[in-house]
Amino acid sequence: MIWLTWRQFRTQAAVLFAAVAALAATLAVTGPQLADLYRTAGSGLVDQVSGSDRTLYYTGLLAVLAVPAVIGMFWGAPLVSRELETGTHYLAWNQGVTRTRWLATKLALGAAASMAAAGLTSLAVSWWSSPIDRAVDGGGATDTYFPRLDPVAFAARGVVPMAHAAFAFVLGVALGLVVRRTLPAMVTTFALYAAVQIAVPTWIRSHLAAADRTTLPIGPDGAPISIQDGAEQIVAHLEEVPGSWVVSQQTLDAAGRPAPVPSSFADCLRTESGPPTPQQFDGCLADLGAQGYTQRVTYQPAGNFWTLQWAETGLHLGLALALTGFCAWWIRRRAT
Repeated sequence: MIWLTWRQFRTQAAVLFAAVAALAATLAVTGPQLADLYRTAGSGLVDQVSGSDRTLYYTGLLAVLAVPAVIGMFWGAPLVSRELETGTHYLAWNQGVTRTRWLATKLALGAAASMAAAGLTSLAVSWWSSPIDRAVDGGGATDTYFPRLDPVAFAARGVVPMAHAAFAFVLGVALGLVVRRTLPAMVTTFALYAAVQIAVPTWIRSHLAAADRTTLPIGPDGAPISIQDGAEQIVAHLEEVPGSWVVSQQTLDAAGRPAPVPSSFADCLRTESGPPTPQQFDGCLADLGAQGYTQRVTYQPAGNFWTLQWAETGLHLGLALALTGFCAWWIRRRAT
């Protein structure tokens, strides 16, 4: 069964592992130069990265994010659905191989290969990007690179991609069992995996570790402030806590209660000649601060990176195990 299962998806595996090897080789060649630059420039590295290295940074980021989705679509979804669609599963079951053993072999081999592919990709990209990550977490002023805790970069670092890959693979197998047709199973796998990857950082990840909270004065001498939605929302930027992930923030009135930004602030920013000048903006902030308004910011500090990594890894592995149990139940009770 192991050899047969390997033969069934060895082509897809060979293509993916070849792509991973090519990426790893490229990173291995260029990585030492980036590490040397960090040793001399420190957090100033972010302003000295070349254009080619910047392109490679984003390429690696996208590669790690894409690997679990590709695995779920092209490894997981067709692995069982193709056999159910063509009827070849009857041949295996009539050769003395039980349904449970047939499924367990496919899941075990596929999940191990999936985690290996995602783990190797994440390892190579995390190693190469570590000088940039350390520079950003150390306070390097940049709008170009993501802190490791940023929802985008977080899923492309550490051990989380391995759990994402295992979950995506088992999700594809489960949907293949239920849908029984390869192409619809592939499309559904991608859609559901993408939905989970949006839902987890939006509603779940911030609760996996204890967050910190700070209250900042509003004024020209306080934290950097920007406005959104036509001056109806104030956003404070935690430059004094580099590498942090801002989870939420609220504007508080003089009594310390959450309150909307007063209309007087928006009126103060309106000018007949267009956007306010920096001096006018600072004056409006000073007026708002004089009324006792402050900004409460809830954030995950950079030091919570590994706590969140292991917590989310456990979450996705738990989902993968639950889907494995569902597959075992379905193959014995429902599949024919």
